[in-house]
Amino acid sequence: MRSLFFSLFLLVATTAAAQERAPPEPVAAALKAANVPATAVSIVVQPLAPPGLTLAVNETRPMNPASTMKLVTTYAALNLLGPTYVWRTEALTAAPQQGDALAGDLILRGSGDPQLVIEDLWLLVQQLRGLGLRELRGDLVLDKSAFAPIAHNPAAFDGEALRPYNAGPDALLVNYKAVTFTFVPDPQAKLVRLRTLPALAGMKLPATLRAADGPCGDWREKIKADFSAPLAPRFGGAYPLACGEQHWHVSLLSHTDYVAAAFRALWEQAGGIWSGQVRDGTAPAGARVLATHESETLAETICHINKFSNNVMTRQLFLTLGRGPNGEPASLAAAQQRVTTWLADVGLAMPELVLDNGSGLSRSERIASANLAALLVHAFGSPLMPEFFSSLPLVGVDGTMRKRNGAAGFAHIKTGMLNDVRAIAGTLLAASGRRYVVVSIINHPNAPAAAAVHDELLRWVFVRG
Repeated sequence: MRSLFFSLFLLVATTAAAQERAPPEPVAAALKAANVPATAVSIVVQPLAPPGLTLAVNETRPMNPASTMKLVTTYAALNLLGPTYVWRTEALTAAPQQGDALAGDLILRGSGDPQLVIEDLWLLVQQLRGLGLRELRGDLVLDKSAFAPIAHNPAAFDGEALRPYNAGPDALLVNYKAVTFTFVPDPQAKLVRLRTLPALAGMKLPATLRAADGPCGDWREKIKADFSAPLAPRFGGAYPLACGEQHWHVSLLSHTDYVAAAFRALWEQAGGIWSGQVRDGTAPAGARVLATHESETLAETICHINKFSNNVMTRQLFLTLGRGPNGEPASLAAAQQRVTTWLADVGLAMPELVLDNGSGLSRSERIASANLAALLVHAFGSPLMPEFFSSLPLVGVDGTMRKRNGAAGFAHIKTGMLNDVRAIAGTLLAASGRRYVVVSIINHPNAPAAAAVHDELLRWVFVRG
């Protein structure tokens, strides 16, 4: 009898363990509806303070996490750089000022600011004008020595070279290197007016485009844009009036050409005179600082990164982690080594971890759900917990989760999305008052149809947890 009882106990225990390691019924149903096998999903649900609901499915399998990899980068950065870390962009010169003229080169030195937007460059120009400078008699020298040269093909990832998210990192990145074309239809005149931001010196735009009746459809295809001459774009098609006002964000110029055109436009708009050229170089020893722009703090910066999943900003931040202790130029290899070393030092060794650019916009990056969950547990117990978790989207409220409804208002969740990847990772406050870490990653060609899987998982944890 004792032997029979023990056998029954083992059977029950084994069955219970198997049930805990399988997707719950509503999640399994959503997977089936999306035609995604359970073998293609990795899930971890665990309470931040036991007891509570637990779930582990394929949790040690290395998975492509898409943009949930940003959690590794931003949390490492908070710890390695500190929440008050800032980037400085400086205007310097070694030339004398003669009246209202600078008798030599002006140097712009970047430090990798992830969010140096056009308004910030405008403020630098205003500082220089405030010094009484009106004429620049030399060149504008762009000092990008904070980052080692990085070969980058914007079309390599997905063939979409014009998409701003494919812009490569640069120590003097301005405005994400993006140009926004705005198309404003005028039904009465049967034409479409065109404007662009920011203003770029030398850009020649047609004032209007031909308009067309009919459905909006793929209006970008219909206008037949030709960007082969970046500063003189042409539109050979017609814009459907039914589209209303639309915006098209594109990345057309090299980093150097973009800064050149943006700075020249701002300088001339401010009443300045300049006939020189733009070239890359470094500030000479002894150059004096004329003006400085200081970025938002790192804690503020990661809110933009995580809530809106900004790949370009993340790549800038990741490279910043690769700068040497004595100011040596940053490299990807140095950034990768610094992050993995820090993880091991704090007890978060991840042998399966593959870091590429730290943003998740990569086919090669890998992490196990169990280790991503461990990082979230570590972060929740950290003094940096408020800064880190407030940077994550709040489900149903903001960021990339604003239109989702699983546990709306009760979960801070980072999303990840590639063609064959859907991922979520963050924390959830269940109806019971218990707080959970939730990580789920799907790697499968049908992943784009599986958003409901993650909504059902969050809803299940909220109700059952």
